Amino acid sequence: MKKLIFVFIFQIAAFTAFSQKPIHLTAASFKEKVFNYDKNKQWSYQGKVPAIIDFYADWCSPCKRIAPILEELAKEYKGKIIIYKINTDEQRALAQVFGIQSLPSLLFVPMQGKPQISVGSMPKSGFEEAIRDVLKVKK
Repeated sequence: MKKLIFVFIFQIAAFTAFSQKPIHLTAASFKEKVFNYDKNKQWSYQGKVPAIIDFYADWCSPCKRIAPILEELAKEYKGKIIIYKINTDEQRALAQVFGIQSLPSLLFVPMQGKPQISVGSMPKSGFEEAIRDVLKVKK
């Protein structure tokens, strides 16, 4: 019985360890987890690890193309970076705060310094380069 319980707990732990996915944000959760732009005028990231924020729309073909890449990166860099997604159709005010006009727009948020934005689709190698060079995270 103890062995069966151990196997069950191990399977749950393994599933949790490999099931990291991008996290969808609203304006309220953005203010809580990333940056409260209502209270602060100067950028101050509130996260514990660097982040990639994907401003996307469901109808956007390039957004759909990078979605699986972001899911892979979320798993591969679990605990080192966090990937957030913001649906610009649902969170128009938040998209306006950042001046999002083209999709996808990707905000790379390092722990120190200002975030950098990239507009348009990119291959996985481009994301890995930005993670290494902008976010200062190694695999």
